[in-house]
Amino acid sequence: MTTLDITDRRPARARLLDLGLMRFEFLRVLRNKQSIAFTLVFPIAMFLFISSSIPEKSQKLGADMTANVSASVMVNMALYGAIMAATSAGAAVAVERDLGWSRQLRLTPLRPVSYIVAKMLAALVMSTIATGVTFATGAISGMAKADPMSWALSGAVVVAGSLVFAAFGLLIGYLLPSDSAMQYLGGLLALMSMLGGIFFQIDEGTTFDRIASFTPMYGFGKAAQWPLSLDHAGGFSAFHASWAISLVVWACVFVFGAAWCFRRDTQRV
Repeated sequence: MTTLDITDRRPARARLLDLGLMRFEFLRVLRNKQSIAFTLVFPIAMFLFISSSIPEKSQKLGADMTANVSASVMVNMALYGAIMAATSAGAAVAVERDLGWSRQLRLTPLRPVSYIVAKMLAALVMSTIATGVTFATGAISGMAKADPMSWALSGAVVVAGSLVFAAFGLLIGYLLPSDSAMQYLGGLLALMSMLGGIFFQIDEGTTFDRIASFTPMYGFGKAAQWPLSLDHAGGFSAFHASWAISLVVWACVFVFGAAWCFRRDTQRV
């Protein structure tokens, strides 16, 4: 009889990007028809309602700027829709925890960061769809007017920045049970949107503005609106580095927090 020496065997090391898990996450997100319908319909309805109800909807954002007020509303509503889509996709982990799926994954060589990356990329698909549909509505309705470069840059910022809130959804999904995660998430998103100037404009330099600048959505909202400052000469207004720094800092907080929660949640296996 031949004896096998297994003392040197090591567990397989998982790849950073698990294609099988990513495919599973994409299909799971796209099959959630209720979530897709809400994240598509709500920002469109809000854009049409707000744009049609404000008298200055056709006014330019500035004397030399190419974008009008409705374009600004469109970007804000697309941003909110993208965030809802991304956080909902991430917070779905709360249901998976109740089903024991997270603990089963812990039995595999899967890295925590690979799981988070797969979730965030699936959320990216949802936020891209939500942003595209809202922008398409702005174009088809004829309300939103802006330079093509402004449309492209704002859309790219909205989609890329939504990844930060996919990690936020994951963090909430790990911290709260499934029956309350989405309820708290909706309230938190609404509060952060108000502090970020998504639903109404915050006067710069005020005490409220200084406090709001430390919240997760403030820099995101400012960065998404910045491409609309394009003037007829082809120039933009000044881009503040603090907007990007804010997004990066909050991204680190949410990603590392979600990774830590994933490890803690699955250590009971």
